[in-house]
Amino acid sequence: MNITVRPSSLSGRIEAPGSKSHMQRLLVAALLCPGRSTIHRPAENDDCLAVLSAVAALGADIEIGPNSETDPDPETGHERIEITGGLAPRSQSLDVGESGLGARMLAPIAALAAQAEQTITIEGHGSLLGRPMEAWTEILPALGARVQSKNGRLPLQISGPLLGGTVRYDGSLSSQFTTGLLMALPCAPRDSILEVENLSSRPYIEMTLHVLTRAGIVVEWEQSDPALDRFRIPGGQTYQPTETTVAGDWSAGATWLILAALAGDETTLIDRLQEQAEQPEQADRSILGALLFSGVKLMRHPQGIAVDAKKRKGFEFDARHCPDLIPVLSAYAAFCKGPSRILGRERLRHKESDRALAIVEEFAKAGVRVEIEGDALIIHPNKGKAPRVQSATLNARGDHRMVLAAAILGTATAGAPITITGAECVAKSHPYFFEDLESAGAELNAIA
Repeated sequence: MNITVRPSSLSGRIEAPGSKSHMQRLLVAALLCPGRSTIHRPAENDDCLAVLSAVAALGADIEIGPNSETDPDPETGHERIEITGGLAPRSQSLDVGESGLGARMLAPIAALAAQAEQTITIEGHGSLLGRPMEAWTEILPALGARVQSKNGRLPLQISGPLLGGTVRYDGSLSSQFTTGLLMALPCAPRDSILEVENLSSRPYIEMTLHVLTRAGIVVEWEQSDPALDRFRIPGGQTYQPTETTVAGDWSAGATWLILAALAGDETTLIDRLQEQAEQPEQADRSILGALLFSGVKLMRHPQGIAVDAKKRKGFEFDARHCPDLIPVLSAYAAFCKGPSRILGRERLRHKESDRALAIVEEFAKAGVRVEIEGDALIIHPNKGKAPRVQSATLNARGDHRMVLAAAILGTATAGAPITITGAECVAKSHPYFFEDLESAGAELNAIA
């Protein structure tokens, strides 16, 4: 699907979708719990639906219904998911779609579920087939399981049992491997110690531990050495049932906050990003700091967050622990006065696309110069008056984050019409993005 977005004026109340990172962790926790867990206001993107299907294939019983306990009006569309857990595989194959977190988190869960004579295969599609999984061929055998891969990529063929033990590995590529182990090893028969060198994306590990703590799981995290994190995990633990509302997604919320800064009026409010004690911290909440560094004023209201961005200046921002922000922040930087420098280029190589290269090449089509300098992207906005970008056709490259970045370039009042080819891949994280954008006042048209 190709979509053209044009400079627009946005207004009204825009609700961020549910967090796919939070949702997928809740699904796995519910699978590993022998009781009945409830998830309110579930995220509905492609990644979460793929993990929901995999959880069912591993033995969970799932019921989906209206969220009548907290929202008596069924017309709002808010739902709840009731999950009765227990590992009892119904299939020897798990299809995780294009979910990197799903593939990496479910690998050790599959090792828990598979007996010594069984094999469970984890399969995926699209760009996920090119993303590295070779860490499992070293880590899981040290914990009792057996793994075969296709040259370090999917499909993974996994045999159990996962016993536990001590293992040391490099965590710089992705925190998702550590999340999978933290979820699975409490159910292993032996105690475990994870020694993780150069752990990346620490806020995502904090989210994992938040979910585990609410489910009654004990993990000790030692951070005495800056280059080495140690996790002590008692074996033989049992997950407890939980009732949880999925947090609003700061990854998607970042896009809406930027759009409000570049195209919103004084009535534009971004909702479902309220801070609540029972919800986990999210890495992409750092968008607030980036916007503040650029001179934006942010005001909290009971109904949401309002943005005042009359003056925007170039900024420096370290996105190494929140790399998903880099595409949308780069688009935002195109409308700031002076160059911006965003750290985290090395974290972009193994995403749905090589995002740094995609940003450089696709933004150039819109007249925005982006340079790679070591681990940083330098965004040079066009000087002079609006429009700050040129009308162009940008290729999404199968990457949902690139769709969002391109939409920002086109929707900003100082932007220009941008046609996005392959825009349907936005469903990976935000399936209703363009409907919500149009409802907020954006001018766009789609061609299937």
